[in-house]
Amino acid sequence: MLVPILLFLLGFVLLIKGGDWFVDGAVGIAHRFHLPELLIGATVVSIGTTLPEVMVSSQAALQGNAGISYGNAIGSVICNTSLIAAITIAASPGKTNRKNLTLPAAFFAGAALIYSVIAWTSGRFERWQGICFLIAFVVYMVISTLHMKKHPELAEEEEEEATAKDMPFWKELVLLIVGAAVIAIGANLLVNNGTLIAEALGVPDAVIGLTMIALGTSLPELVTAITSLIKGHGALSLGNVIGANLFNIILVSGMAITISPFAIPAERTIAGINSSLVIDLPVMWIVMGLLCIPALIKEKLSRWQGILLLCIYVAFTVFQFVY
Repeated sequence: MLVPILLFLLGFVLLIKGGDWFVDGAVGIAHRFHLPELLIGATVVSIGTTLPEVMVSSQAALQGNAGISYGNAIGSVICNTSLIAAITIAASPGKTNRKNLTLPAAFFAGAALIYSVIAWTSGRFERWQGICFLIAFVVYMVISTLHMKKHPELAEEEEEEATAKDMPFWKELVLLIVGAAVIAIGANLLVNNGTLIAEALGVPDAVIGLTMIALGTSLPELVTAITSLIKGHGALSLGNVIGANLFNIILVSGMAITISPFAIPAERTIAGINSSLVIDLPVMWIVMGLLCIPALIKEKLSRWQGILLLCIYVAFTVFQFVY
């Protein structure tokens, strides 16, 4: 049991470090070819912080492990919102920018609604649906980039995030390639050993995906949130969280479904109903509602929201292991 745990933790480390190297290399190359700063921030950096989830869910899909593919995406949304965003809000509540949040929040609501309807009505995701999610990802990236070009003042913080140190071209290439390889290795370690840990603990793979793996793959967002908070950019952290949540639905899930269509894991039931349909998906909607509605209507967030979200995260995590 000790070896799988150590390898599982090593997978976490490799995911974080690999993602860091990949982003540094990609941003450096993008700068070298004179791509606009706002385009780099909207694409390279955003996708880079979501790569761990993409690789883990894709690896799990290739191995036919639907529990981890499904649990990682939904669990990451819950973790990003009720842990990462909650820490930011509880530590530094304040004003938000409605213009900055409307586009990703609207796209997330639409994508999550489609995802939930499919889950509640058929309980299974087909390949064509995964392809549609990936197309939605491309559409969002195009619209987001055009929106920032039209409103350059909204891209200032993303530009700050995208700044990279000058380095030789060969080093940028090495960081890009090695970063991607390290992420792949980390994802493999995480999935394989997460499955072994789940078996040893006697819990479903989906629980490991919803909790431990979701937390591990969300660490880049956590680091970004803490860094942004220290620098006084709480709004940037909030925007990154909502964007990452959207990517978890349309990119992470879309990729996993396209690779290997799967049914929602049904190892556990409540009153004869799949527990994921009455617990996981509703919790995802509740925490996103608590985060986004006040931010969009009042353009401010309060400390009580952060504390409430943290309580929900603790209760959700405990429930997964004790039920």
